[in-house]
Amino acid sequence: MKWKKFRLKTTTIACDLVVDMLMELGINGAEIEDKVPLTESDKKQMFVDILPDGPADDGIAYVSFYFEEDEDETEKMAKIKEGFNEIASFMDAGEGTIEESETEDVDWVNNWKQYFKPFSVDDVIIKPTWEEVDKADEGKIIINIDPGTAFGTGMHETTQLIIRELRKYIKGGEKVLDVGCGSGILAISALTFGADSAFGTDLDPCAITASHENTQANGIDPARFTVVEGNIIDDEKVKEQAGYGCYDIAVANILADVIMPLSKVIAPHIKKGGLFISSGIIDMKEKDVVDTIKANSDFEIIEVNHQGEWVSVTARRL
Repeated sequence: MKWKKFRLKTTTIACDLVVDMLMELGINGAEIEDKVPLTESDKKQMFVDILPDGPADDGIAYVSFYFEEDEDETEKMAKIKEGFNEIASFMDAGEGTIEESETEDVDWVNNWKQYFKPFSVDDVIIKPTWEEVDKADEGKIIINIDPGTAFGTGMHETTQLIIRELRKYIKGGEKVLDVGCGSGILAISALTFGADSAFGTDLDPCAITASHENTQANGIDPARFTVVEGNIIDDEKVKEQAGYGCYDIAVANILADVIMPLSKVIAPHIKKGGLFISSGIIDMKEKDVVDTIKANSDFEIIEVNHQGEWVSVTARRL
């Protein structure tokens, strides 16, 4: 169905009050656009190492809200203008002009699926759960992935770099630790290649659901893949749940600024002679990560690999 979209021009200091006013009128799901810079906390929630500089904050904000196509909005619009004028009577609320347009009803949660098609990482085929295996790919290693709202389809270079390392080093029977497991793609790849068991951690509760669903989609016994919500860097409970000195391989496809502190605390969880494979490292931060791992007497670096502008580092526990 189609929706009528209204975009009200206000100020950043008034936009919260405008949204509250809309909610009081029964209008939920307002969208805010502004040029307020991201906080450090905001940046840590994003899967981006380096953000481009945005435009300067001009104090202007736009609040968008919607009505159904056949809905008579006359009375409600009058109340919105009345409510806005009340806000403007005691603070700078800006112009208060309202633009009207029309928009299609889009399923944003699932719309991305049209762009996720099967692809290969050497002899491994990674495909969405809703696609069939191509006849030409029959006999190859098949991994089914539906990330849901978690991070990780396998299409990104950083994920592919680690999958290649797992394909190389998994010989059979290994125990794997996946830090920041997302959709579970790396742990599931390791289990498919012959690892015995995997333990995953992630800060996103959606990752727990996605990992369990993808384990089932690949016909893997759920007992082989345990996933917990939490941060293994500084959460003692998660550290205890993961266990110490028991992993043949630990993987982390996160960001350089997370991998560096992680590399200082991950060693106790890995067996001596075991591997720590990290990726998610933009090339301009390669030296920082490599130097941090080299400075840790628990590890020696045995490989640094590149794909596009991304880097993976493989280190051995001494």
